[in-house]
Amino acid sequence: MAELTDRTHTEICSVDNGAEATVQGQGEILRILDNIAESMALRCVVELGIADALNSHPHGHNYPIPMSLSQIAARIPFPNLDMDRLSRVMTFLSCRKVFDATVDKESGETMYGLTHTSKWLLTNNKLESLEPAVLLATHPCSMATWNCLSTSIAEGGACGFSRANGSTIYDFQSKNHEYKRVFGEAMACNSRVVMKAVLEYYKDGFNDVGTIVDVGGGLGAAVAEIVEAYPHIRGFNFDLPNVVADAPKYPNVTHVGGDMFATVPINGDAIFLKWILHNWSDEKCVEILKNCRKALRYDLRMLVLSPSGKERTEDEWKKLLERGGFSCYTIIEIPSFLSIIESFPS
Repeated sequence: MAELTDRTHTEICSVDNGAEATVQGQGEILRILDNIAESMALRCVVELGIADALNSHPHGHNYPIPMSLSQIAARIPFPNLDMDRLSRVMTFLSCRKVFDATVDKESGETMYGLTHTSKWLLTNNKLESLEPAVLLATHPCSMATWNCLSTSIAEGGACGFSRANGSTIYDFQSKNHEYKRVFGEAMACNSRVVMKAVLEYYKDGFNDVGTIVDVGGGLGAAVAEIVEAYPHIRGFNFDLPNVVADAPKYPNVTHVGGDMFATVPINGDAIFLKWILHNWSDEKCVEILKNCRKALRYDLRMLVLSPSGKERTEDEWKKLLERGGFSCYTIIEIPSFLSIIESFPS
């Protein structure tokens, strides 16, 4: 009897473990599927101005005093607001720690507040806001890319964005001015957030630089911040002609139009590449790097800001840089979603 009992216990444990694995497997798939809901919920609260509404309330020690759903509704300009749907979105994002949610002991109402996460959704603090990045990532033209992922893998050739929108992301902007505006604002937002960390943690690196060229610099926000922090530096912002045509004027920054795959026409003491190489295949990156190498004075450096370790491993970066003419490099971690790769010519 004891032997039968032991065997039965083992079988029961096996069944329990199998059931647990089943639940975990199902849960993980459903969690991944929820990612798109998270992204679109972020877009929703940005478009409705929820974070700004919460920030308009009187402040406590660190954050504004929490508000009820009806108080939030009174501060956003949508008279036909569906309170039930808004409640669901706020509950959904509160469960993901985007907003804080507590129940008021007297009224029983749920009170919502800002967190260290949702403060990045504020629109009136351009120095510390990822609101433009949310609008770009969830833009219909950006989202359409994902519907073409399997086709782009199965058939090769054109990338998902090109398949979905009829041209590359850069050519598309010359035809779709609304997307061009959203893209430009997102890149400028990225620059403001990242450059704060770069200037703080790479502050001695710019001391001996007289001229810096930001290759693929968009509207020039990044190089403008470098020049503002180091007035002795002359900055050049190099990007496609239709991009720099809309770039604002910055002190001591010159905008130059061209094609980085053809040539980088400005000689500099330092070349700056922020979030550029992650967009392209290894072969295209080598083309860019070789053109940067030609534009760089022999004993000086190139700075690459990229999500190192996520899209390429360090070994992959090493091989790529060597092929492009840069044999020495150092990876510098900063408190940002990007890392600095400081590289020197062969």
